[in-house]
Amino acid sequence: MSKLISFVIPCYRSAQTIGGVIDEIDRTMKQLSAYSYEIVLVNDHSPDNTYEVIRALCTERKDICGINLAKNFGQHAALMAGFHYTHGEVIICLDDDGQTPADEVGKLLSKIEEGYDAVYAKYSHKQHSGFRNFGSKINELMTRVMLGKPKELYLSSYFAVRRFVVDEMMRYTNPYPYVIGLVLRTTKNIANVEVAHREREIGTSGYTIGKLLGLWFNGFTAFSIKPLRIATAMGCMTAVAGFLYGIYTIIKKFVNPIVPIGFSAMMAALVFIGGMIMLMLGLIGEYIGRIYISLNNSPQYVIKECINGEIMESYADGKNGQQ
Repeated sequence: MSKLISFVIPCYRSAQTIGGVIDEIDRTMKQLSAYSYEIVLVNDHSPDNTYEVIRALCTERKDICGINLAKNFGQHAALMAGFHYTHGEVIICLDDDGQTPADEVGKLLSKIEEGYDAVYAKYSHKQHSGFRNFGSKINELMTRVMLGKPKELYLSSYFAVRRFVVDEMMRYTNPYPYVIGLVLRTTKNIANVEVAHREREIGTSGYTIGKLLGLWFNGFTAFSIKPLRIATAMGCMTAVAGFLYGIYTIIKKFVNPIVPIGFSAMMAALVFIGGMIMLMLGLIGEYIGRIYISLNNSPQYVIKECINGEIMESYADGKNGQQ
C-alpha cells in the first residue's frame, strides 16, 4: 500500500530543464517504495516552447498533467492552479530549473512523517545571484514583520505540505495569491530540513525587480493590516512632531523676538509632512484597489488547456483504491 505524492512545478522558460527535473524525480521516487507519485506541470505562459515540451511529456505518460495558463499570472498563481489537479496525501512544490534538488525529496517526506504539516527546504548556501539573494532577504523580513513568521523558520520555493493544508489554501479564490501567507495562516506546525542548492546551469531567473515588488505587495496587502497600523502610527508621530516643533518655534520667538522664523525649516517640514500624506494615501489606495479587483471577480488564473486532467483523476482513484 503506497501513499500518493503530488509534485507541482510551475514552469517558465524551462524547455531545456524541465525534462531533467522529471528524470530526477523518477529516479528518486523509484528508491522510495512506500510512495507512488503524480506530477503536475503548470506553464505560466512561457514565451519559449516550454508547453510543447510539457505536451510531449503528457503524451508519453498518463501520470503527468500539463496545464497551460492563458497569460503570465506569476509563480504563486501557477501553484494555485496546479493544486486543483493534485490528488496526493502530500503535495511537494519545487522549481523547474533544477536548482532545487529533487533527489533530496526523501528528507522532506521523512520530516512530514514525523507529524509536521509543512516542511520547507533550507539552503546553507544559496546559488542565486546577488539580486535574488537580496530579494529573498527582503521577503524574509517582510514575512516576519507582516505575517508573523517565526524568526528561526526558513522559507523557500521547495516545500512539502499535507493534503488538508492545500485544501484550505484552495479556499482562497481572490487574485494575487501569496502561497507563503496561505501556509502561515493555515498552520504553525512547520519545520525545516537542510538540502543543497545548485547553481543554475541554463538560463536566468524569471524574477525581475517588478515581479519581486509585486510579490511583496501581494504578501502584505492581502494577508496583513500591519501596514495600515504602521501608517497610523507614523501619522500620529508626525502630528506630534509638528505640534512640538510649533511650540518650540513660539517659545523661541518669545525668548528672542529678533530671531526670524526659518523659512527653510518650514518648507522642509511641509515637504516631509506632504510626502508622508502621499505615502499613506498611496498605501490606502493600494488596499482599496485590491478590494475593488476582488469584488470585480478578477480571476486568480485562467487555464487555456489542460492535458491528462481527467486521466490523472482516475489514475489517482486507482492508486487510492490500492491503499
